[in-house]
Amino acid sequence: MTKVLVATKKPFAPAAVEKIKEIVAAAGYEFALLEKYADQADFLKAVADADALIVRSDDVNREVIETARNLKIVVRAGAGYNNLDLEAATEKGIVAENTPGQNSDAVAELAIGMMIYLARGGFNGKPGTELKGKKLGIHAYGNVGRRVGLIARGMGMDVYAFDPFIPDEAIEKDGVTCVKSAEKLYSTCNYVSLHIPANAKTKESINYALLSSMPEPAVLVNTARAEVIHEADLLKVMADKPGFAYISDVAPKCVAEFESYAGRYFFTPKKMGAQTVEANINAGTAAATQIVAFLEEGDTTFQVNK
Repeated sequence: MTKVLVATKKPFAPAAVEKIKEIVAAAGYEFALLEKYADQADFLKAVADADALIVRSDDVNREVIETARNLKIVVRAGAGYNNLDLEAATEKGIVAENTPGQNSDAVAELAIGMMIYLARGGFNGKPGTELKGKKLGIHAYGNVGRRVGLIARGMGMDVYAFDPFIPDEAIEKDGVTCVKSAEKLYSTCNYVSLHIPANAKTKESINYALLSSMPEPAVLVNTARAEVIHEADLLKVMADKPGFAYISDVAPKCVAEFESYAGRYFFTPKKMGAQTVEANINAGTAAATQIVAFLEEGDTTFQVNK
């Protein structure tokens, strides 16, 4: 019987697991679940005879792929997929997919929520500031960026966006001002919300030149990946610009050096963007549905290792 394994150190919500199980069972497949595993050996043992694999942030590296002798498809339940070894998967003819858009509302709400939290001084009882009337730049206008813009416009923010892969008219029709470069976006906006992926081109691309050009008070919001930030440059901007703040749902490696900048930073204790019951259910059910579509019909709509 075809075996579908859900392997997650950070478990799905119970409701999501039940939905995945229902989809797998309805297709006539065996459902297997490995949660909160502490030892990589447990993962390797479980995946050895799996035909399909669903993970969250779990590392599907070359060892995992070479151990999974029957594996035909792996789906990362979420948008980012840098935890999948695409090269190794391709070499073995394994389809790798993600589930774009399923966590978008959760991430967008977190981004806006962190902006409010910082603007109101962490709700410390002292006067804060409002987001209304402030200029928000969205760096990458994909599923999450679009939703951030929608919420921000509803709050009265002036929204700008830069994304060389999205047609200008698609951005402008949302009531968002399209700018032609990252440099223009940063030099224009008080707030910039990051939604770029981490790849060879973008890693450490958010640097001193961009950040130092932001008009104060300036706030960088990162719900993307830690790797896109040039951390030495970020610290230099924090030191040089007293009106600059950084908020993120992924703490930088240099987190200890932020302690002297009280009130100008906030980091969630772990990556929280997709941490809602709804996002869990959406991403999990999408992953299961995509697996069935692939195994039954050869559907590779969401393949990322083409």
